[in-house]
Amino acid sequence: MRHDFYAYMDRMKYIKRWQLMRSTREENIMEHSHSVALLSHALVTVHNEVFGGSADVLKTVLYAMYHETSEVMTGDLPTPIKYYNNSIHGAYKQLEKSACEKIVGTLPKEMQGEIAPYVLADETSVEYRLVKAADRLAAYIKCLEELRSGNTEFAKAKTSIEEDLHARNLPEVEYFFEHFIASFQLSLDELESL
Repeated sequence: MRHDFYAYMDRMKYIKRWQLMRSTREENIMEHSHSVALLSHALVTVHNEVFGGSADVLKTVLYAMYHETSEVMTGDLPTPIKYYNNSIHGAYKQLEKSACEKIVGTLPKEMQGEIAPYVLADETSVEYRLVKAADRLAAYIKCLEELRSGNTEFAKAKTSIEEDLHARNLPEVEYFFEHFIASFQLSLDELESL
């Protein structure tokens, strides 16, 4: 019997992000998911090691890895549309959940119990909250990259995403800003000179 789960996951490389914006470099949801997984690992490490938390590292990173799963069916709906009003946002959340359930259903039954909890994340968990912050951090870093390349199209997005990140009142995010964000504005030569 044919199982399509990993073929669906592989199609993440075809789904483009930032469709309403002119970008100097295109980004797909596969590379975005990798960035979010790295940033989630950073935030959960800060949560546990700096602030004494007890979040599940594996769960956090796996939530991040699968956080865009629905988009292989739905595409990447631009943020201004997704959050235009509560009705659209609610309908889209349901569409995302249905897409994830359908994709999980393409796994062999004996694998679904291990993978489904990460594709269909517990949105009330601390791990999910850290992944959502990492998702926004990845978008913020993309804005920095575009601005560094002279693309002022991302100036307003940078400001609104930065405001959103600080409004979350997460010490892990503030720690990341204090210790890591400045480096994203440096060239390779500047990084190596430190």
